[in-house]
Amino acid sequence: MQRLPFFKFHGLGNDFVVIDRRRAGVDITAAQAQAICDRHFGVGADGVLSLLPADDADFRMHIYNADGSEAEMCGNGIRCVAKHAFDAGLVSGDTVRIATGAGVLACSVQRGADGKVETVTVDMGGPELERERIPVAGSGRMVREAVRAGDRTFEITAVSMGNPHAVIFGEGIATVEFATSYGPLLERNGELFPRRTNVEFAQLRDGGIDVVVWERGCGITLACGTGACATAVAAVVNGLAKEGEEIPVRLPGGPLAITVEPGLGRVWMRGPAQLVFTGELSLY
Repeated sequence: MQRLPFFKFHGLGNDFVVIDRRRAGVDITAAQAQAICDRHFGVGADGVLSLLPADDADFRMHIYNADGSEAEMCGNGIRCVAKHAFDAGLVSGDTVRIATGAGVLACSVQRGADGKVETVTVDMGGPELERERIPVAGSGRMVREAVRAGDRTFEITAVSMGNPHAVIFGEGIATVEFATSYGPLLERNGELFPRRTNVEFAQLRDGGIDVVVWERGCGITLACGTGACATAVAAVVNGLAKEGEEIPVRLPGGPLAITVEPGLGRVWMRGPAQLVFTGELSLY
């Protein structure tokens, strides 16, 4: 039996168990991660984030989703890992480099009056729009392409922010009820999305974007950082938002500020991260 200290964080309600696995012999299986995430019999979380050694960064972030599947990248999660790294004294200065499935990403922090990290700005790198790099079946880009799901046809723009996203814009679709009805059908369309996909249901409103995300491997979450970035990119690609300007993306758990650089060079995400509680896990 292993006894491991853990840290419970959330970014706009998207919650995670963070574990430092840099010591030799410390491991977590997919089944153990699934048990940890169980909200009745475990700690309860949308995912388990592990800090691992990295040659080209301060840390590597490994991600287990709540269903035990692995993810390449998590925008809210990386803000939580960055906050933990600074508040626990694992790094100094105001920037930490974290290796992910989307490459090495730089996170800069903004501290509160108590010296603890309040918000984190993440250089999310450049988006991918080519199908084979998302991945999506076929070639070229998938922009406002008609896809059938159940009794509806949706116009989907596919974007990768290190993980796959299918973004849909429409009136009245940015609701949990709507996303729960159609998100699973699109996520598991294996012919089109060979690695499954996250699905964003978005609506333009009051100079920003309302979005509800059906997250691959988790279902409905209160927030999704990469989903907010992918939605902003899709809005720029479709002429619905301006590049180079901060775009308010409003999720059920709260807003994120997303900036898409001119020419889609890079995407910047700014948002909060909070520590909820700490504890110790017994892993068998």
